[in-house]
Amino acid sequence: MTINIPLFKIYEDDEDIGAITSVIKRGNNWANGNEILEFEEKISEYIGTEYALTFNSGTSAMHALLLANGISQGDEVIVPSFTFIATANAPLFVKAKPVFAEIEDKTYGLDPEDLKERITLKTKAIIPVHYAGCPCLIKEIKEIAEDYNLFLFEDAAESFGGKVKNQMVGSFGDAGILSFCQNKIITTGEGGAIVTNSKELYEKLKLIRSHGRLETQDYFASSENMDYVTLGYNFRMSTIAAALGISQIKKVNKIIEMRRNKAAYMTERLSQIEGISLPQTAHDFYHVYQMYSIRVDENIRDSLIKYLSEKGISTKVYFPPIHLTKFYQNDFGYTLGQLPITEKLSNQFLSLPIFPTLTELEMDYIIEEIDNYLGDRDERGTRR
Repeated sequence: MTINIPLFKIYEDDEDIGAITSVIKRGNNWANGNEILEFEEKISEYIGTEYALTFNSGTSAMHALLLANGISQGDEVIVPSFTFIATANAPLFVKAKPVFAEIEDKTYGLDPEDLKERITLKTKAIIPVHYAGCPCLIKEIKEIAEDYNLFLFEDAAESFGGKVKNQMVGSFGDAGILSFCQNKIITTGEGGAIVTNSKELYEKLKLIRSHGRLETQDYFASSENMDYVTLGYNFRMSTIAAALGISQIKKVNKIIEMRRNKAAYMTERLSQIEGISLPQTAHDFYHVYQMYSIRVDENIRDSLIKYLSEKGISTKVYFPPIHLTKFYQNDFGYTLGQLPITEKLSNQFLSLPIFPTLTELEMDYIIEEIDNYLGDRDERGTRR
């Protein structure tokens, strides 16, 4: 029997529906209601920072963060190639240059040693990524940023709730960006946020987020003529999205615990199958499993994807290297072999379905089909 299993499902309940409905029914303040500030307060309280500011996406948040810190033409920003493309594109938005560094093979974040080799006099910032819900080696990277007097902007888009000991990711650097896209730990459909302890940065970001407008009151409810003091964008989150965010964040610990329980079950069962490398974390790293990514031999990875698809199991490669996309090859001259570790690891990765309501029946089916495929091979790796 074939069971159709998606890569992810959004965790939702009646409270989410009620939160959105209440905003819609009141007939006003869909774009700038009190729920936005409330959601921001809940985010900052949860992450443990002084400030949080919501945006219409994590990509907009990263764009605004680079603008607010004066990153511009001639500057270099070190990023991994093993991430979603927005991490690398953000420096291009402000005419800076993304510089790719290798990842390490434990957390799959930036390799601190290789990172140091990429720093030049033009380097202004580092953007480490906390991959798939697992904190990267952020303490080591923070030391490097401090030694070289560089901005440290954490890309925590995939790791809301992840932490090292008792400190949340996103709170180690000058600022952290979060994403609430539909496949994230909590979601507003689309949406993002920046967390920081800098009041100066917070005030700059408020201007950039809303057309450079100096808002002393609610723009939509006031007759006051508000001034525009800098170039800005429309990066605002809607009230409807913020209301959903409030409802979602109230149950974030429950959602994370459900994900961790599913991941623990998958890991225990998959560990009995030869030929698979499973997610691993240091004892003081708290993984929230926004994705559940395994590694298999690169010679069979793509055929395994095809086999699982035929069995109704959705999978995805997170992530193909950014530097090997057509855009980066054509416009910046990147070629195969420039980041050999990233390329090798990426060719082995496969993300399996993971979501809070994934059932034991579904997990058993996934595991059994992987076992069937990997077990049905001869010594040369050819399928019998």
